[in-house]
Amino acid sequence: MIHIILHFIIPLLIAFLFYRKRWRNATLIMIATMLVDADHLLADPIYDPSRCSIGFHPLHTTPAIVFYVFMFALPLFLSWRDDLQKYQSAARIVHLAGLGLLIHMVLDITDCFL
Repeated sequence: MIHIILHFIIPLLIAFLFYRKRWRNATLIMIATMLVDADHLLADPIYDPSRCSIGFHPLHTTPAIVFYVFMFALPLFLSWRDDLQKYQSAARIVHLAGLGLLIHMVLDITDCFL
């Protein structure tokens, strides 16, 4: 139960600390990334408290996590090019979604060690 609560509290804290001007929107975007757990529906059984989801579920694999890192870093790539500045607001959303997914993966990997 604490694990699930952390999926809401940690994004809220990070949004409030680092995205203070837009903390509400940042929190909502990061919490929306919990939909990544829809890939648990492909497992049998759907929920197994002793199973490590990292590496087991399709959206919790290393290639997916590498893509989430790319999403998080996207605004850095756009800031280098003046001709891509028009995509800055969309890049912020992708950045926050990537951050939310990375937070989710970090929280899920803690289950693998407990």
